[in-house]
Amino acid sequence: MLNMKKNILILCCLIPYSLCAAQELPKWVNKARKAVFSVITYDKNDKILNTGNGFYIDETGTAVSDYSLFEGAERAIIVTTEGKELPVKYIMGASDIYDVVKFKAETDKKQEYLVPAPQPAAVGETVYLLPYSTQKSVSGQSGKITKVDSISNDSFYYTLDMQTTDKTVSCPLMNANGEVLGLIQKNVSDDSKESFAIGIGYAQSLSIGALSGNDFTLNSIGIRKGLPENESEALVYLYMISSKLDREEYISLLNEFIAMYPKNPEGYVRRATAQATFNDDEHYQLAEEDLENMLKIAEPKEEVHSSIAKFLYNYLLGIGAQEPYKEWTYERAIDEINAAIQISPAPIYYQTMGNIYFAMQKYPEALAAYDFVNRSSLASANSFYSAARTRERMGSEDKTEIIALMDSAIAKFNPPYGREAAPYIYERARIKSEAGQHREAVFDYNLYSEAMLGQVSAEFYITREIEEMQCKMYQQALDDINKAVEMEPNNSDYWMEKGSVHLRINQPDEAIKALEKAISLNDKNAAAYRMLGYCQISQKKEAEGMTNLQKAKELGDTVADELLQEYQKK
Repeated sequence: MLNMKKNILILCCLIPYSLCAAQELPKWVNKARKAVFSVITYDKNDKILNTGNGFYIDETGTAVSDYSLFEGAERAIIVTTEGKELPVKYIMGASDIYDVVKFKAETDKKQEYLVPAPQPAAVGETVYLLPYSTQKSVSGQSGKITKVDSISNDSFYYTLDMQTTDKTVSCPLMNANGEVLGLIQKNVSDDSKESFAIGIGYAQSLSIGALSGNDFTLNSIGIRKGLPENESEALVYLYMISSKLDREEYISLLNEFIAMYPKNPEGYVRRATAQATFNDDEHYQLAEEDLENMLKIAEPKEEVHSSIAKFLYNYLLGIGAQEPYKEWTYERAIDEINAAIQISPAPIYYQTMGNIYFAMQKYPEALAAYDFVNRSSLASANSFYSAARTRERMGSEDKTEIIALMDSAIAKFNPPYGREAAPYIYERARIKSEAGQHREAVFDYNLYSEAMLGQVSAEFYITREIEEMQCKMYQQALDDINKAVEMEPNNSDYWMEKGSVHLRINQPDEAIKALEKAISLNDKNAAAYRMLGYCQISQKKEAEGMTNLQKAKELGDTVADELLQEYQKK
């Protein structure tokens, strides 16, 4: 009997401290417990990954839990106090530093939730741990705050004289008024007599921003991410994340954006664009419905009409010569942009009009639209370039006006020019070359190279070399052709061009070496055979030269045939 009493005493001593501390919580617990739930996460093979706790913090299904519970999860469910299983819809923010995650969970009818405390707890204040329980009678723990650390604006970290276990992680820490103060965190050891909680303000502040698509912590959770709560940031996020999602996931995110911001035209037009990529009538019809709904619901109407016009324009450019879907035509696009202009004659709409007319090859109409933009405060390098390109397509013999437009385009940038200006400088050089202004073209190509910080292609060196040869800048031409073959030593055409340069400046030995190299890389290079033959004959190597001219003729070089006939007469 004495031994039995001794054993019972030993067993009592072994009972965990947390059970000894278990007690009835205040009256508010009966309602508050319904906001607490169990969480089950699953991996990519749909096997249980982790189980834990969490709770709702608003009536729309916003909830919090610990990040480590969700790390690596592909889906998750919550189990309510009534035993109902509801899915986690999307992640709203996460922190691996403080091990907390915010997410949107499905709700059951009118959802009970825990009201965040408006003020942090004070040292010495009595607090309560509210566990997940399917029983109406809930026993929990109480303790006192021993330390309050401020970790950021309106965010706090609590130290408690309370022993907790892994089973209480992410259970809510409550004050005497039944308001939630924070989430219980993992303890260093089950034997520790103190525990910790991350303040509810920090959990509430977790969010997804415009650039969260690159957030490692969020990306380590496979569950879909929600949108930023700011409309502008949500649009940027949609753009940034689009390339990382498959088409169905992206459309699902667009569905959410449209539900949140039904008057924003961007959501409809992006979803229509995504639907159109399926390239079938079923999805084209869904896209058309988006265009129609956008016209009915979204605001402002001028932006709606403009968005439809740009959608049709981009679609038609993408399909090329393919037959368009029903009424998706350039004519309809023009009607839409005209409707936008009737409401608000903004220059940006005229730019779109010019682009559509240009695609329709209605160049006078396109030029008139671009000229309108260029007379406005919205005039840009692109609008001046658009006008220059249009004048080119109109077949203008006089390049003066076209070059002047390119001058205006480049004037939109401040020297020293950078990469943004480089394409316009390159285009001006090309136009000057076509106008016979070769030395001016070389100047622009030099300017282009400077803007690109010398990071240019072998093709660029060939292009500049050709201009330099036109204005007898032979040393510069040699330097450029040598740079080109250095960058692409296996390009037969570049070696042939090198041979041509050496021929022009009367360096036949170097020319022969370059042309033989070109032929070794491509034995079907007819022009190389012809130039090599010509060079050899000039050096009195008639037999070899005639053989190479004959080879060029056999490969279809008509100039070689003429040279053969001329030499054979001598």
